[in-house]
Amino acid sequence: MSFYLYLILAYLIVLSGLNIYRVRQVRTQEQFMVAGRSVKTWVMVFTLICTWIGSGTFIAGAELASKAGFSAIWLPAGAFLGIILIYFIAGKVRTFGQYTIGDILEERYGPLARIIGSLTIIISFTATISYQFVAGGFILNVATDGAVSEFRGMLLTAIFVLLFTASAGMLAVIYTDLPNGIVIVLACLLSLPFLYFGAGGWSGIESKLDARYFALINDQFGAHPTIKVIGYFLATFLLLMGVQSMYQKFYSARSAREAKKAVIFWVLGVIFVETVAVAIAVFAYSQLQGQIDLSIPKEGAKVIILAARQLVPPLIGVLLLGAVCAVVISTSMNYLLSSSTNIIRDLYQRFINKNASQKFIVALQRIFVLFIGVIAFFLAVRMTSVLETAVFAYTIYGVSITPALLAALTWKRATRAGGLASILSGAFVAILMRILVEVLPPEKVIEGDPFGVPILFFALPVSLLSLFGVSLLTKKPSPQELAKFFPDMKAEGQS
Repeated sequence: MSFYLYLILAYLIVLSGLNIYRVRQVRTQEQFMVAGRSVKTWVMVFTLICTWIGSGTFIAGAELASKAGFSAIWLPAGAFLGIILIYFIAGKVRTFGQYTIGDILEERYGPLARIIGSLTIIISFTATISYQFVAGGFILNVATDGAVSEFRGMLLTAIFVLLFTASAGMLAVIYTDLPNGIVIVLACLLSLPFLYFGAGGWSGIESKLDARYFALINDQFGAHPTIKVIGYFLATFLLLMGVQSMYQKFYSARSAREAKKAVIFWVLGVIFVETVAVAIAVFAYSQLQGQIDLSIPKEGAKVIILAARQLVPPLIGVLLLGAVCAVVISTSMNYLLSSSTNIIRDLYQRFINKNASQKFIVALQRIFVLFIGVIAFFLAVRMTSVLETAVFAYTIYGVSITPALLAALTWKRATRAGGLASILSGAFVAILMRILVEVLPPEKVIEGDPFGVPILFFALPVSLLSLFGVSLLTKKPSPQELAKFFPDMKAEGQS
């Protein structure tokens, strides 16, 4: 027990030392929020990987893979397509060069869109941080054979995340992501062959698992498996296409060219890690299924942690366990910094005190980092399912923010009224359906979905109809309103 716990703590202490060193470099809002816009391509690649790869991969993904086999790849698959499409707008985002998505939303849709959009992001990201804390507590509990309780594990995770993020902001995030990203990629690369051959190769794995584990769509996905799979795909796709923490990284790049270049290697890294994580979970489950009771919530999430302890050589096991811890720390930091930036940039600076000093802004954001972290911790204490919380966080963000955001960047006909209607309606329907899940009889809630249908299928059509319908029914934007997003616009006559 102490062996793994001490190594994890040692790694966190080393990261703490690096972040304390970075504190001295933070003097301005730009340094705290976007690392002084100085991040190089390869550093950008690893921090983007850590922006996306989180406990949704190694905990929620492992839980799903233990039940549904290789078809669990549908959960992250939407991100693969999303990153490829992001390549075409990464340069534009960096050229826009602001701090938050709220800057884009207000420029196209007005101040109210900035407020509503920012509040929605804060809600989604706080939920995301909370399930990272749950995952951290779960990892430490399993890795230490229960010597560290899940509550103490969550508390320890929260303390390190808050310390790191509040110390140096984006500089801390990026330069924590760099070693974490390297650890994650190495752990996946080295663990996979040991687990594959340890299970007896492909024939050994097939002999140990039910045929459903190799199906394109596993019936473990609930009452409507195909609909559930499409829901997973769209949820991750929409989140990736609009996630603010990723846009914030683009703002941190040295140039539009370097931001665009980093996306090429980012997509390769994410496809590799997500695919290998599913394979690791399936290969490990084929050998550990006697130790895992899938009828118990969260049991399937143990599979990668147990694999690190039992199925690979100790040094590789330490690396794999380090990767699982790294994704929790990195993702928590990314979303914590991003949501606190919304409060400072989109609410406080924009509507309360535009002339606050740089020193005061940095100090105030550190306070809000702690404030959001504490709220997320209390939400974590009450959480029952990482997978369900992750999917809801993806959904509310994807149906409310992403359609309006992508329209702002790519569709000249999108109007202020249409963008605002999309944000409001998407968030409203997603929250309404989530409340419905809590009040419906248990037999009507299947795999966390009302009537077995993912919330996304209720909220996304409403959001899109609002965006396109209201935009086409209202006056189109003037060329002056569009010039910042579409440089080819002439003084008049364009639409």
